[in-house]
Amino acid sequence: MQTAIDVTETDRSERRQRVFEELDAVDDGESLVVVADEDPHPTLRQYGVLRAPEVDVTYEQDGPDEWKLRATRRAPDDERADDELPAFDVREMPPRRRHTVLTETFELLEPGEGFVLVNDHDPEPLYHELQSVHGDVVGWSYEREDPGEWRVEISRTGASESDDEDDGATATFDVREIPKPDRHPTIHHRYGGLAAGDSLDVVAPHEPKPLRREFEEQYGEDAFGWEIREREPGEVRVRVTKQPDAADVDDDSGDEGDGELTVAHELDVRDRPPAQRHDAIFEAYEDLDAGEGFVLVNDHDPKPLYHQFEAEAGPEFHWSYRAKDPGEFRVLVGKEAGAGTAPDETVDAPF
Repeated sequence: MQTAIDVTETDRSERRQRVFEELDAVDDGESLVVVADEDPHPTLRQYGVLRAPEVDVTYEQDGPDEWKLRATRRAPDDERADDELPAFDVREMPPRRRHTVLTETFELLEPGEGFVLVNDHDPEPLYHELQSVHGDVVGWSYEREDPGEWRVEISRTGASESDDEDDGATATFDVREIPKPDRHPTIHHRYGGLAAGDSLDVVAPHEPKPLRREFEEQYGEDAFGWEIREREPGEVRVRVTKQPDAADVDDDSGDEGDGELTVAHELDVRDRPPAQRHDAIFEAYEDLDAGEGFVLVNDHDPKPLYHQFEAEAGPEFHWSYRAKDPGEFRVLVGKEAGAGTAPDETVDAPF
């Protein structure tokens, strides 16, 4: 026996509620067919984590405009201990979806509940992101740190600080324990996920004036608000507010069109540790042949990277924006065919 549900043109919250209600009514061995306009597999995986019953998922249609998945409930694994947390393996999930799905899943946990995250790299940036929103109620314990398989026990140890406090900020991000090389990229990542009009309180060991200059260079002076809320020895709280028109980025750096480039692949770096992003991007560029490019996906405008490429890569370097949305900037990066400078040559930086 099977039941079908169509959740096309519904937001994530409504889709999750409807899918969960239908699966609750399905008996072991029976199936629910879910039709959607985006891949509902993360929602079905959330059900297995939050509701405990095992769900086997098979694709009957995998987009791009319509998705149809069959979810079959099976009896819980008798070998799993009652206190053993369910595993949430996100390695097959597109990187651009992982953080959103995992933060949503944590928000749905009750105090004392949790899951074991299985990932293909160290998900430490997720820890900082969860802490910035929920405070010190994020339980985080590494179980395995092997190449290609990291297992982390994540739990909610109590009510979130944000559940009880509302002082006008969307989230508080204490960066004092983050290694210095990772602080600014991690803040940019968190800021990139804000909706227009939202605010982020950054708690730093001193006034982050260099960070403000970075924001002015990347987003423009009028794109964000900057207010010192508290200043004490070893603790400065700065409220950064994304202005309502912040999504309308006015930057024509490299917007000369795609030319004759062949897009070889897409490189989404949003789920990579900030310290690894630049190396991955430059490695991808070095692997390109003349006339090829890749689409870089980032959570904030990578304009400083453009200037670095422009100074080092030579006249074959190509850069054109394809999207400038909150939390998702897409840039075509490539090597023009027939440029006068060989790919391995560099030019002196202008400053």
